[in-house]
Amino acid sequence: MATQGRESVTINAGPEAVWPWIADLDKHTMWSPKPYRVELLSGEPGTVGARYRSFGAIPGDKNHANEILITEVDHAKRFALVATDENGDFQNSYTLTPSGEGTEVTFHMVFPAMTGMAKVMLPVLFPILGKADLRKRMGLLKAKVESSS
Repeated sequence: MATQGRESVTINAGPEAVWPWIADLDKHTMWSPKPYRVELLSGEPGTVGARYRSFGAIPGDKNHANEILITEVDHAKRFALVATDENGDFQNSYTLTPSGEGTEVTFHMVFPAMTGMAKVMLPVLFPILGKADLRKRMGLLKAKVESSS
């Protein structure tokens, strides 16, 4: 069974106000709990087929690179991408659901099948470190959107 992470947050803003913070990968740098940067390689920003390269911190690598491909864009509803590194394809999606006066944003990540030490350590470390990182990331997204609305 693949390792997965899911975290939701309710933001006190409508989906139209939340959407730019999800669909613009440059804005992700503003709500990442760790240093992170992204550069557009090809395509139109925030559209299906656009390719990016990102650099961020993971355990043991403070400047870890991923190649990113946007795979789904359903305006103000769903945004999905695949981030690829030497371990494989990481499936990432954001789903926006109206919730009263706000928006529930759910982030879902599915890891590729790992090998070697990563196969042993990921199921142990992700529930401890990874889930805390997801909670922090979603909390920062909430704070950024609410402070800009």
